[in-house]
Amino acid sequence: MELQEYANLDYDRERRCGFPEVIFGEGKTAEQICEIASALLKRHDLVLATRVSDEKAAEVLAQIDDAIYMPIPRLLFVDRRENPIRTNNVNEALTTVTQSRTTGNIIVCCAGTSDLPVAQEAAMTACLMGSHVTLLTDIGVAGVHRTLAHEDELKSARVIVAVAGMEGALPSLIAGLVGVPVVAVPTSVGYGASFGGISALLSMMNSCAGGVSVVNIDNGFGAGQVAHRINSPSWL
Repeated sequence: MELQEYANLDYDRERRCGFPEVIFGEGKTAEQICEIASALLKRHDLVLATRVSDEKAAEVLAQIDDAIYMPIPRLLFVDRRENPIRTNNVNEALTTVTQSRTTGNIIVCCAGTSDLPVAQEAAMTACLMGSHVTLLTDIGVAGVHRTLAHEDELKSARVIVAVAGMEGALPSLIAGLVGVPVVAVPTSVGYGASFGGISALLSMMNSCAGGVSVVNIDNGFGAGQVAHRINSPSWL
């Protein structure tokens, strides 16, 4: 099947929005991801695909030599910029990315280790788009001292992404401590009454703390992109 039979690529998105069109890997075959990525790479030096399974990633890596796959956040990207990211380790990528290519300061934090895949998706999305990102893990309110231990660091951020499942309380706590926007990400982590993240979603949407905005359940990509736009708007 020819590319134009299943995809109508937006090659102009980088000029309008500051970053090329991103491939949503879920629901696409490995062959489709490869062909779309290859087409985008003819006009861009960076391509990102989200929600890519291990099986699909293996096929793509076999066809695109310099593709990188991060299995926990299920992100696949090809970075052909100067000083590209060449590691599939998220923490290593965030700490070694050249400062000259990143701006501002985003903090992405998650309540528990089970929320880490969504938090890593948010962190790497913002990093690849050009923001400086710090990732804080397992700082949830079940041990509030873990959150408060990072209070000074949280206050240094230009925007914070707070990822949480269960009752989804972390964004409200953080928003009451800082004076910057908090992008809240509910995850599908939790027992039965969490309803696959709906409980956390409603808690975040009903937050009594000012400055909290909420994205969809498990939408680390959406949170990372909006955080980057707040941190480094195109008009600056």
